[in-house]
Amino acid sequence: MEQVGSAKEFPSQNIISRRPVGIAMSSLVSPGTPSYPPSTYPPSIHPASPEQDNVSQSHGGHSITLLRTPERLGPHSQPYSLEDGGNAAIQPGNQLSAELTERHVNMMAFSQCVGIGLFLQAGRVIYLAGPGLGAIAYIVTGTVLWSCAACLGEMTALFPVKGPIIEFPRRFLDESLGYTAGWMTWFSWIVLVAAELVAITHIFQFRYPQEHLQAARYPDPTLEFYPSASPAVYVLCFFLIMLTFNMLPVRWFGRLEYIFGTIKMLFIIALILFNVIIHIQQPVKRGAFWTYNEPYSFAARNMTLPNKDVVQGDAGRLLGVWEAMTTCLFGMIGFETIAITAAENKDLRTEETVKIGTRKISLRIITLYTLATFTVGLNVPYTYPTIVDNAVISFGFGQNSAFVASPVINRLRVWPYIVNDFIIFSATTAGANGLYNASRTLHALASIHEVWPNWGPVQALRRRLERTNYGVPHAAVVLSACFGLMGFLACNPDSQKILGRMVRCCVVSMMITYGLVAASFIEFYKSVEGAAAGQTMEVVDIYNPLVRQLYDRSNPRYPYRSHGQCLRAYYAVLACSLFVIFNGWRTFISPVNIKDFFGCYIAVGCLLPSYHQSLFDAMLTDSYQILLMAMISTMYQIKFWGWDPRKWRRRVSDNRLERPQPMTADSVPRRGQLTLVAAGEMADGPRRVENIRRFGRWLLVWLK
Repeated sequence: MEQVGSAKEFPSQNIISRRPVGIAMSSLVSPGTPSYPPSTYPPSIHPASPEQDNVSQSHGGHSITLLRTPERLGPHSQPYSLEDGGNAAIQPGNQLSAELTERHVNMMAFSQCVGIGLFLQAGRVIYLAGPGLGAIAYIVTGTVLWSCAACLGEMTALFPVKGPIIEFPRRFLDESLGYTAGWMTWFSWIVLVAAELVAITHIFQFRYPQEHLQAARYPDPTLEFYPSASPAVYVLCFFLIMLTFNMLPVRWFGRLEYIFGTIKMLFIIALILFNVIIHIQQPVKRGAFWTYNEPYSFAARNMTLPNKDVVQGDAGRLLGVWEAMTTCLFGMIGFETIAITAAENKDLRTEETVKIGTRKISLRIITLYTLATFTVGLNVPYTYPTIVDNAVISFGFGQNSAFVASPVINRLRVWPYIVNDFIIFSATTAGANGLYNASRTLHALASIHEVWPNWGPVQALRRRLERTNYGVPHAAVVLSACFGLMGFLACNPDSQKILGRMVRCCVVSMMITYGLVAASFIEFYKSVEGAAAGQTMEVVDIYNPLVRQLYDRSNPRYPYRSHGQCLRAYYAVLACSLFVIFNGWRTFISPVNIKDFFGCYIAVGCLLPSYHQSLFDAMLTDSYQILLMAMISTMYQIKFWGWDPRKWRRRVSDNRLERPQPMTADSVPRRGQLTLVAAGEMADGPRRVENIRRFGRWLLVWLK
């Protein structure tokens, strides 16, 4: 087979650089079994001529273009290597440092999720759904994000690539959708950083209404923390803190986030115990579960619309629960941090970080958020004035937190200040993690040549963003941080509405991305099942049973699988679609804001921060996000196929199941699985000791 092109003619693949992570293909081939080097096609499988770069095939009536990549074009092209993850074009100065451990990754994801969402919006959830249904809303919303995280986790565990949110939609759906998912993800993270900065300025404006203090008979006449400095001062100071953290080597960043995440977890547990204790002791005697009894209720009894109409009965409760679920979403964004850190994790095989981390973060966030909302709902009724919020899109201040209202209602000093100050700490660390995710997403985009226009200055910028220093993409960090300067919008008098729109923007962008990831898993599942059964031509030497075992989800060494995961993927696609479509349903209720509705189409491309309220509001609406996704995807279709939509085709890679080679788990027994010694395998005394030891190791895995 003749040489088709050098590696420089092809975009670098989005693959991490690490030590060997899979079984060498040569070791899997039994004697006498025909084997083909990974740089060539078996002639019986791909008879296309070597001069043909792209191969068009028809599957189910759909035209698909299979892209040949350098490692499979011919014997003279760059061979597949486990040492470089299959990316022949990668340069030493572009690699991320694999220095994170499982404990670092777990707490980075936890710290990312626990920002301002839980503390500032749990009260809004209770108001919309009621104390009982509010806790249930967190559970239901958590199952959606858990399903999305499990989809991403299984794909990343089998193929630990850099930028998985980009790579898997690109491989299994369409390249344009993968690149769109990457830009939408990066955009949502930089908006989240700005939102955390704006929220910090709100927390510094802590002033509890005196009439509510008097109604609760609070011991002090005032309860406030309101420095006279401009919000811009706080934005600048905390912006520099977030930026400094991200300039550190990733090992030190992981260590700091482990400490911060542990502090957050302990504080939430303390809040849960605090609310349980004051409910039992009841400094103000009201009776057990008094917020569930008359004149209050387990569930909110109505839903107030923007036009002040009130929807009563079951319809009102249903609308309230739906709005509460959309409110819960922002506080849970960040599960995908586990997968984003895969390129910088040094023990994926032995520690099974992706599998354990995905399950840990899901269980921890859902459990702690649900318990925190349930326990604070025991002390704060859903009609309490400071948590009442009928605005369509808004975000409150520290005095609007249910966790601040709880000690006030029970006439406890100091605790309101502790909670308020902790929210500042929580927002700062979550913003630092958001900047980490944004920079790694941008770095992954920069490693793909085709993502960027073929224009000299743009390609120079791309190469700069791809470069790393001591394993940290400093240029990507700085550029992402610059967009975080949208936090100076906190100086706007309507910063409460701006913060709400930032949050809505982040939520809608991530729901679109999560939906694409779940849809990618469905195609991934079909491909892997076909490879395991030997019914696909996408894998070299597919007729070797040892090769097929790498893709067998029932194989004991398969890195990560969940029961019913394919059904959960369909569930995630449906739920994310509903969240995107109906996330802003109240904006269509009369009186409709015509300026915002039409502004979302007029302001396309205006992604720079603006102080013009109507333009900025329109920029952050649901319709804008959907249109932005469609525009980015369309631009890539035009780039690939031209302006004629009739020529547009689905564009995927033909060796998507081989880059890098599938990873297998080395831990025996598998981490997170409790395997006890059965009776008869050893004497009773040693068996009990061994089982106690195994139980302790199993418990430590899930608690660490």
